[in-house]
Order: sequence, then C-alpha cells, then structure tokens
Amino acid sequence: MAKNLLQVSEQLLMLKLKPPSSTITHQQKQKQMQKQKQKQIQIQSCLNRRQFISQTNMAASSVSISLLLRVLVPEAAAAAKSQQREDEEDSLSDWERVYLPIDPGVVLLDIAFVPGDFNHGFVLGTRQTILETKDGGNTWLPRSIPSAEDEDFNYRFNSISFKGKEGWIVGKPAILLYTSDAGDTWERIPLSSQLPGDMVYIKATGEKSAEMVTDQGAIYVTSNRGYNWRAAVQETVSATLNRTVSSGISGASYYTGTFNTVNRSPDGRYVAVSSRGNFYLTWEPGQPFWQPHNRAVARRIQNMGWRADGGLWLLVRGGGLYLSKGTGVTEEFEEVSVQSRGFGILDIGYRSEEEAWAAGGSGILLRTTNGGKTWTRDKAADNIAANLYSVKFINDRKGFVLGNDGVLLRYLG
Repeated sequence: MAKNLLQVSEQLLMLKLKPPSSTITHQQKQKQMQKQKQKQIQIQSCLNRRQFISQTNMAASSVSISLLLRVLVPEAAAAAKSQQREDEEDSLSDWERVYLPIDPGVVLLDIAFVPGDFNHGFVLGTRQTILETKDGGNTWLPRSIPSAEDEDFNYRFNSISFKGKEGWIVGKPAILLYTSDAGDTWERIPLSSQLPGDMVYIKATGEKSAEMVTDQGAIYVTSNRGYNWRAAVQETVSATLNRTVSSGISGASYYTGTFNTVNRSPDGRYVAVSSRGNFYLTWEPGQPFWQPHNRAVARRIQNMGWRADGGLWLLVRGGGLYLSKGTGVTEEFEEVSVQSRGFGILDIGYRSEEEAWAAGGSGILLRTTNGGKTWTRDKAADNIAANLYSVKFINDRKGFVLGNDGVLLRYLG
C-alpha cells in the first residue's frame, strides 16, 4: 500500500515540474520573433548604409555640377552679351553703337568736333563727364580738365562749340571753359554771380568770340575770350511775358521762367520752348526782346528747331511731328504722318536739305529723304533699349545720336 502511495506522489511531482505544452510554444514564438526582429534590424542597417552612400555620391555630384556652373555661366553670359552687341550693331544699317567708358547712369548732353580735324572731338554729360576721341568717334577716353575739378561741385556740362581751334564749354553750376589749342588745354573763365539763370547753350562765333544763352532767356556775346560779356536782349523772358501776358499768349501766366529747349539756326536765330510746352518764343539778332507765340497744335510742345531750308520743325508729346509752312518764323504748321508707335519724338537733325533723322523714346529712329514730307522707321533701332533725344550731324558724313544710359550711335551712311 505504501509503495503504491509513493509511486503516485512521484508521478504528481513530475507533473508539476513538467511545463505545459502551451507555455513552451509561447517561448518558442518569442525567440522566433526576436530572431526576426534582429534580421530586420540588420537589413535596415544595410539599406541605411546603401542610402547614405548613394546620397553622398549625389551630393558630390551636385557640388561638382555647382562648381562647373560657376565657371561656365559667367562665360555663357559674357558670350550672350557679346552676341547681343553684335546683333545690335549688325541690325543698324546706317548707324552703329559706340560703347563708352562711363557709368550707365550718365546722361550725354552735347557733342562737337574740331573744324579741320574731324577725327578730334568731345562729348559732354552729367556727373562731370568729358570724353575725347582722336579717331573720328570710334573710341572715346575720359578727359580730365584740372581747371574744372572742384570738390564742392559735380558739374553738368551742357554745351560745347568750336570755331577753328577755339572752343567753349558751359555747364551747371555756372562754369565756362575756353581753349585756343583745339582742346589740348582748357582755361576756366570767371563768371559773374549775377548771371540770370543757368547756362544751357554756347556757340563759338569767331576769333575770341562766342554767344551764350541761359535758361531764362538771357543772351550774351563776347569778343575778348569771355572776359567781358554784352547783353544781346534787354530783359529776360519772364520780364517780357509780364509786359505781354495780356497780349493773347495762351499759357503765359503759367510760365515758370525757364526754357525747356533752345535751338539756334546757322544765321543766329533762336527758337525756344517754354518749360510747360504751352507756347514757344523766337529771337533774331537785333531784336530787343524775345517774341512769344501761341502753339498751333492742341498737344503740348516737346521740342522745336530749324530745318535746313530755314523753316521750323515742331514736335509734340505723344509722337506728333509738324513742319512750318514756308521758311522763317511763323505760327502756321501742318502735321506730317510718322510711325512713332505713340512714343514721343524728341529731336531732329538734318544731314542735308532733303535728308534728316528723327529720334525718340524707346529707340525710335526715323528717316526722311524728301525734306520731311514722308518718314520711314528704322525698325532695327528698336533693339537699342534707350530713349534717343539728340541728333547731331557734324557734316554730311559724320553724325551722332545721343541717348540715355550712355547710349551713343555713330552714323555710317
């Protein structure tokens, strides 16, 4: 009996020590999951290493491309700019652009050449700009004039004129320069502080002689190198208008006292446009006062000047062009059809009595070969992104167009 009980107790003890089949299965599953997780970590680690190597290679490639672009892009830009210049020059059939060694913000204001030596000339502008050429205008170099250098002023050189080897330059603030050796040296001539207005124009008229105009209509002449000046008119334009404001001049009461533009004919007659463009004035040698005139058109006047045949041309805002009937001073004008595209025409220069060129905003360049009756537009000039505001013909073979941002066109003809 006792033996049987002992056997039963051992069997029960063995049952307690032996884990159930379900518990073994769970542990095995945990081990399998741990093994799978370790494999996943190893796989992910390999992937991460591959991705890092790939990204590193891509970054290196990007750096190489960036360095390559840094080298190639400036060269490509320079080549494109050079090609653009060539395209501009090739597209202008009668004109070529001359690139100047100046800041783009400089405004060119006048140009002149030494008579008898049309290779030697000067161009003037704002920011104390004086450039000189000795090869007919192909190349220009900055010219320093010690007598015009003043730390307190940044001169605006408005006008230049030569007669023989004698030359004159005027500017703002008031400055007058004179040369007797074709511009090799320039002497500064003192001016009176009582001079009415700013000097905007000067014309060399003979030996040691010149004629000077201010923006208030004062005209002075000298015959002794500018040491003494004599008034050619008895009063300024403001004084004249104060006396004649009731004479029917439209807009005279709004006159601000300065000219917008002034142009001189070869025989010494002047035409000037009021600052608001609502009327114009003329003066001839021997007259004591400026003569005001009503504008014959509805739009305000932009500029006026003299034709080669002695008549007047008139430009209005918005691109209108008018020619006077007949020659001399008149208030009768007739409009001429032009392809201005709505941009203002700013100036006209005559190469001969029949041929003239007109320039204007946004690269407008027009030509007439029949005295101004009809005009054709040089479309190629549209590539010049600038306002062209001054046309100067030195003679029938040499001419220039001045534009903003330092644009200078040379006539090829």
